[in-house]
Amino acid sequence: MSEPIIIVDDIHKSYLMGKEAVPALRGVSLEIQRGEFVCLMGPSGSGKTTLLNIVGGLDEPSRGHVMVEGDNLVSLNENELARLRLQRMGFIFQNYNLLGNFTAQENVEAPMVLARMSRRDRQQRAHELLEKVDLGDRAHHYPSELSGGQQQRVAIARALANNPPILIGDEMTGDLDSVTGFAIMELVASLNKEGMTVVFVTHDPRMAEFASRVIELRDGKLLGN
Repeated sequence: MSEPIIIVDDIHKSYLMGKEAVPALRGVSLEIQRGEFVCLMGPSGSGKTTLLNIVGGLDEPSRGHVMVEGDNLVSLNENELARLRLQRMGFIFQNYNLLGNFTAQENVEAPMVLARMSRRDRQQRAHELLEKVDLGDRAHHYPSELSGGQQQRVAIARALANNPPILIGDEMTGDLDSVTGFAIMELVASLNKEGMTVVFVTHDPRMAEFASRVIELRDGKLLGN
């Protein structure tokens, strides 16, 4: 059996509130196999978003290790972490995080600019990705001219820009109505069927049903995986 794409080993995370250290994660360990579709669930304050951010290299643990495709995130410096995120992870957030003064096309191109892809190649790939998420005819629209569902589709296309093996989603459907939310999850599920590993947080059990495995957290610990 191949090595898991993500290994979380005895992760602890505390935040300082005044002079007091408040634990967010208490010794979390788990493995995610390549091609899995994993959902993190739990009540507010359970640690699910903290865990997602640590897996995505957006936050660092107080103790423990995270391995992504054999690289220990804890041992990487900021430049190495940024490169890993750019090349191996795509991020989708609840509030889309699109650049308001960029068109849909330019938003999708942005990660490819950072990856130093040629202008011609990145324009072609951005066009292909917008077609993939059914927004080929909205390429030159700005986020303010798009619905919430359309903006999230642009965000998904942007997340796919550098063809990462891992997709990280934080409440991807939280700001969307249920019909649009289901459409977004069906799109993400289709990407998973193409081989992409997906790890996402949701509070909505209907969206969690798309996952092949649901991991529940409470008070910073796993209930089971």
